[in-house]
Amino acid sequence: MIRPLRRVLALVVPALAATLSAQAQIGGQTVFTSLALPPTARLAALGGAVVSGPSNDPGMLYGNPALLNADSDGRLALSYGDYLADIRQSTAVYSRNTEKLGRWGFGLSYLNYGDFDQYDPAGNALGTFSVNDYHLTVANAHTRGPITLGWAARFAVAGIAGNHSTAVLADVGGLFKHPTQDFSVGLAVKNLGYQVKPFDGAEREPLPLDVQLGLTVKPEHMPLRFTITAHHLTDFDIVYLDTAQVNRNTLDGQQKTAKKSTGDKIARHFTVGGELLLGKGLNVRVSYNHLRRRELRLDNTSGGAGLAFGVLLKVSKYQFEYTRAYYHVSGATNYLTLARNIDELFTKKEK
Repeated sequence: MIRPLRRVLALVVPALAATLSAQAQIGGQTVFTSLALPPTARLAALGGAVVSGPSNDPGMLYGNPALLNADSDGRLALSYGDYLADIRQSTAVYSRNTEKLGRWGFGLSYLNYGDFDQYDPAGNALGTFSVNDYHLTVANAHTRGPITLGWAARFAVAGIAGNHSTAVLADVGGLFKHPTQDFSVGLAVKNLGYQVKPFDGAEREPLPLDVQLGLTVKPEHMPLRFTITAHHLTDFDIVYLDTAQVNRNTLDGQQKTAKKSTGDKIARHFTVGGELLLGKGLNVRVSYNHLRRRELRLDNTSGGAGLAFGVLLKVSKYQFEYTRAYYHVSGATNYLTLARNIDELFTKKEK
């Protein structure tokens, strides 16, 4: 283990011990929770939380701004995700490098929850209204040797039937990439910010702060790359027990009491993912998110909740990515990402 990595671990391990000592839960305590959704196919395919493993996808700045790198320079990525019901998310991300100001990333994401019927207190129909979120992101990263440091500033807006709330947020992150081996460690603090304007009639609420630590490694001479990420490190106990299920009678008349276990508390902090590298133009991905599975399972079945499967295909200058992520036994979400280096188009025109 080389000295830079030792220094990184020397800083990270004490911080992790301190954050894991906290006791809290995450459900229903913040606003703008849509910021935790993965907006691109790659992020979704690797479990929804990724802070390590550089790639040519500029959309990885949503995982960790320090993941902006030379391979993503000049690339435009357009992503689309269809969640359950009529919920749709569209995202556009572009990355560009400068000689003096570092590497920049620009992203715009729009999430629409569909149209809803509106009624007055007497039950009379008043038409429909829409619900949507959107956020604009600007990111910057600088690389010195094996270390990359990055930040992202974000302006977020949420709207419900003409009632809007706004927030300003920031992500900060770092990445250590081994100079000779396919190994990297990333750390990101996400959604630091302030709700500038709460919804009319509501109080100002906290934002979904998240601290994530992860590593990506590809064993030598193997066509596999593994990623593991620990998330919500500011809160050790993120287990939610449904009050209706804590104490209940089973079909045979016995009382069943739901309890928390230390193992489950720890496991809910981790996502694991893998990529099968079948060549320069074809990758197959799979991941597992334990928190998602435990929170979205039914009492008698889990289905595929927590699992995600994806594929990457390169055709000429274009890169296609598809992911199917399972959130619930009743259905899954499909993600599509199309990417290309658009700077090459302008270079050819100039020539």
